[in-house]
Amino acid sequence: MKRSEINRILRETIAFFDMHRFKLPPFAFWTPADWEKRGEEADEIRDNLLGWDITDFGLGNFSRKGLVLFTLRNGTHDNPRYPKPYAEKIMVAGENQETPMHFHAFKMEDIINRGGGNLLIELYNATPDNDLDRTSPVAVSVDGVRRTLEPGATLRLTPGESITLTQRLYHRFYGEEGRGRVLIGEVSRVNDDRTDNYFHEPVGRFPAIEEDEPPLYYLCTEYPRAK
Repeated sequence: MKRSEINRILRETIAFFDMHRFKLPPFAFWTPADWEKRGEEADEIRDNLLGWDITDFGLGNFSRKGLVLFTLRNGTHDNPRYPKPYAEKIMVAGENQETPMHFHAFKMEDIINRGGGNLLIELYNATPDNDLDRTSPVAVSVDGVRRTLEPGATLRLTPGESITLTQRLYHRFYGEEGRGRVLIGEVSRVNDDRTDNYFHEPVGRFPAIEEDEPPLYYLCTEYPRAK
C-alpha cells in the first residue's frame, strides 16, 4: 500500500468514528515526532500492537479485500509484564470489503455491529487439517441465543447485534452492499495478530508500504523503540 493511501484511509476513518461519536485514546493521534519523545512508559502500546492497523492482506486491492482496525487494549498471554487476559478493537469494513476466511487457535472473540450498515459473516468449522468443514453444522451464540447454522451459512448482524466466535471457527466478513460502512467492535481474549491468524488461502496480515509521503500516524507495527 502507498503511504498516501494509508494517510487518506486514516483521515476518512477518523471522520467516520467522529460521525458515530466513537472517541479514540490520545495515543491514536501521536505523530512520528511525538513517538520520538516517548520512552519505556509507552512500551505497552509498542509490545502489544495497540493502535492503528490498516491492511490490504498483501493483495493490493484495499477496497475489495481490506480492513481498518484500531486496537484499544490488549495483553500478552505469555508475558507477566502485561497480565490483561482480554483485548478490545474497533474496526471499519466497507460495503463488499472482505476480510478473508480465517480462524484463530487461541483467541475467542465477540464481533459486534456498533453502527452503520449490516455486517455479513460466513462461517465454517475447521477440519483437523485446517480445511473448511463443508458437512458439519456450525453452532454459535448470537447475543446469548444459541443458533445452529449450515456450513458456509452467511449470518447478518444489524447494528447492535453480536456473535461469539470460538477457536477454530472459520469466518470471513464484509459490509452488506447498499447499507454503508460498518463500525465493528471486537471484545476478545488477548490477541496476537502476528501468530494467531490462520487464513484458508495464503495472504499477508500486514501490508508492505511504499513511502510516497510522510506518515500521518504510525501503524502498530512501526513504532520506534524507546531510546
